[in-house]
Amino acid sequence: MESLIDVTVNVFIFALGASIGSFINVVVYRLPAKLSILWPPSRCPDCLHKLKPYDNIPLLGWIWLKGRCRHCRNRISPRYFLVEGLTGFIFLSVYWAFQSTIFTLGYWAFCSWLLTLALIDLDTMRLPDQLTKSGLILGLVFQMTVGFLLEANGVGVAKHLMSGIAGATVGLWLFDIIALVGSWLFKKTVQGAGDSKLVAMIGAWIGWRFLLLSILVSCFTGVLVMGIAILLSRHKIRQKIPFGPFLAFGGVFSIFSGGATLSYYWRYVHLFIP
Repeated sequence: MESLIDVTVNVFIFALGASIGSFINVVVYRLPAKLSILWPPSRCPDCLHKLKPYDNIPLLGWIWLKGRCRHCRNRISPRYFLVEGLTGFIFLSVYWAFQSTIFTLGYWAFCSWLLTLALIDLDTMRLPDQLTKSGLILGLVFQMTVGFLLEANGVGVAKHLMSGIAGATVGLWLFDIIALVGSWLFKKTVQGAGDSKLVAMIGAWIGWRFLLLSILVSCFTGVLVMGIAILLSRHKIRQKIPFGPFLAFGGVFSIFSGGATLSYYWRYVHLFIP
């Protein structure tokens, strides 16, 4: 009986995540185009024909339509399907890691913001202020909520709020300094203004310690990916690349593995301390 309940819960959470992924697809397409994310309802991006309710079911709708619009038969990008599936998997992973806690609800929102920003940055090389600023505010609200639920007093709320503010401030200052030094060294802009705002948003959610780890992971991942791309001759060395997806990956890495990684690091360093 318990296994049946577990399966049902997992299926529900995956379906919930896939549904959020469907909405993320809408935001990624419409927000940069300055279109309403609520109206009109979902439609074919080519012929603008309104989708039927059964065509709009996450994952299954794309499969039933075989990746093509029912009306004009034009191809529908498989990215819609992939984003829905990825979001469902992220929701399940967060639930498996944090179970029925406030962290699950909070990190569902956090990961959804990060995925949306990463996709928009890939498409447009921009990180919209609407998302980075609202994400930062939501992160601070999350910190206060965690403080209240864990310690049930004003001290806990203030402590966690200050952790979020410190994370946001460190992230903003750190990337602004990097931008200034890089501009001075290379005589040109080396990063977009949106990157520092995204780092501040991530810091508000996870605090400055995990933020530093997140930045290290994102830089390492970015260098690795670009190195492979250069070796495969897919990119020129001077070609601009969006850094938002790497920052988003670093943020997700920190919520899942940040505690274990930092604990391992300090144990390792301790071996060399008299």
